[in-house]
Amino acid sequence: MLGGKGPLPDIPQANGYDRVLLAIAFDDGSETTLLRSMAGGRFQAFEGLHTSIPDAEGSPLGEIHNERDETNLSSFLLSKIGLAGKRIKKNATDETQALSFRNIARLAIVNEEEIIQKRSPLSDGNYTANTANTSVFTMLLTGVDETALLSRKSTSPEDQKRLAQIDLLDQLIADAQKRITTISGSRDELSGQEERLTRAMDNRAEQLAFTEEKFKAISSRRRAIIQKLEITNDRYTEIATLLDRFNLLRDHYVSDYERLLGIREAGSFFSVLQQEVCPTCGASPDHHDPTAVCHGDVAVTVAAAEAEMQKIESRQSELTTTIAALNAEAQSIRKSLPNMRNSLSELSIEIETVVSPDLRRQRATYKELADKGANVREALGLFSNLNDLTSRKANLERQNERGAGDATSNNRLTNTVVAPFAERVESVLRQWGFPAVEQVHFDTTAKDLVVSGKARTSYGKGLRAITQSAFTISLMQYCADNDLPHPGIVVLDSPLLSYREPDSAEDDLSDTNLNGNFYRYLLGLESDRQAIIVENMDPPSDVELGNRVVHFSGMADEGRFGLFPL
Repeated sequence: MLGGKGPLPDIPQANGYDRVLLAIAFDDGSETTLLRSMAGGRFQAFEGLHTSIPDAEGSPLGEIHNERDETNLSSFLLSKIGLAGKRIKKNATDETQALSFRNIARLAIVNEEEIIQKRSPLSDGNYTANTANTSVFTMLLTGVDETALLSRKSTSPEDQKRLAQIDLLDQLIADAQKRITTISGSRDELSGQEERLTRAMDNRAEQLAFTEEKFKAISSRRRAIIQKLEITNDRYTEIATLLDRFNLLRDHYVSDYERLLGIREAGSFFSVLQQEVCPTCGASPDHHDPTAVCHGDVAVTVAAAEAEMQKIESRQSELTTTIAALNAEAQSIRKSLPNMRNSLSELSIEIETVVSPDLRRQRATYKELADKGANVREALGLFSNLNDLTSRKANLERQNERGAGDATSNNRLTNTVVAPFAERVESVLRQWGFPAVEQVHFDTTAKDLVVSGKARTSYGKGLRAITQSAFTISLMQYCADNDLPHPGIVVLDSPLLSYREPDSAEDDLSDTNLNGNFYRYLLGLESDRQAIIVENMDPPSDVELGNRVVHFSGMADEGRFGLFPL
């Protein structure tokens, strides 16, 4: 809703929603409902508290702070808490910048990553913003901004050159930050996403390789069956052709055999008859020439016919054997063809309906993951580029500081200023039952709490979350008790991590009642202060919460599903 970063994560629960409403009641008695598109952009402000989109036209508010045009959300909220027009220190040369609500929001709204960070609660990880963040904290504790501060900007040629470079880097940084606002998620989230995508791609690659091997194996088997089927069909066609020819040859053998049989029988008859004419050529005895082609010897003719008949019988026998073998082979082929066709059909069906669709789906999924991975790496590259630019700017600023130390540049944050606040933090931790708490003070050099002589960042992540929560809540309490400006609300994500994921036995609070004391303390806040706690564990049963807890069940048929009600 108020995010200045990229679009919301693409989650299924957000489908169907396009706008968000946020109703706010201010200390001056006014009420406003903000409306914003889920895709970001400008806000609309409506008077009163609304649970649905009002029919009337709202007042437009820009999403980016602009000190010259107050029609933006930041200026609107700052005016409601008495901080409109305030200025904060920008750098060590005492330059100032206009206060934006975003400068204050990070001291009131702490997400699950920042709540366990091993750095000062004032730091957002950007070195060049440390001076401004410290200036905001000092302003909240003192109620005095840096409007009266005069710049100590240097005029030497070298310093002017560095200032020109800093101005250029500022433009590049602003451009990089603008591009980063289009990215969904922080750098840590993107790094985690890159690791998850890498693991997912490795798993998909293994599955894809397995499926491709399966596809190749089945395709090879199908190709072998197709080749075998083609060879078998060709052989069957060849056998059919041979059988046709051999049957014709067998008919010729029968015909020739019958003709020779007729010659032999006729020769037998002619041998017992008185010959008047030659039985071979039909010449009369007077005109028959035994030296001519026809010798007229019937016995020789009969013997030749019988010899030829024997040859035909032998060839008929061989032909019959060959035809029988070919018929047997043809029959075998006819039996094998249906099996081969069935196998081919089964493999084709498996490839077309199972393996190929699965392979296409896995390739598409892998490509989708690869594309996402490329986008994430590109986004991480933007963060790296921004870090590089801010680092170069910080180096230039350090050179321009001319030995003016950080203590000098933030000399308004003195022990006298932070001591009452540290006492308030100590009181809060004692009421919560923080382990072995003796004394708490604020180190103005490290700009962090020291609890019982131990730096806050030296604790495990569970106790860091607790002390970060104490810092944020105590700041709200301190400002409210001393009539100092503050949004009057804190939002903490996962402050009781020690009950779920302790770093060590020292970090484990599961045997203590700190969580119960924590909730009871918040229930005792005065009516002009509000705390919103996002936790994955239910509060202890001995804490009377009434209707102040909204339980996200994660089930469609039991209470509220989640932040998106479904």
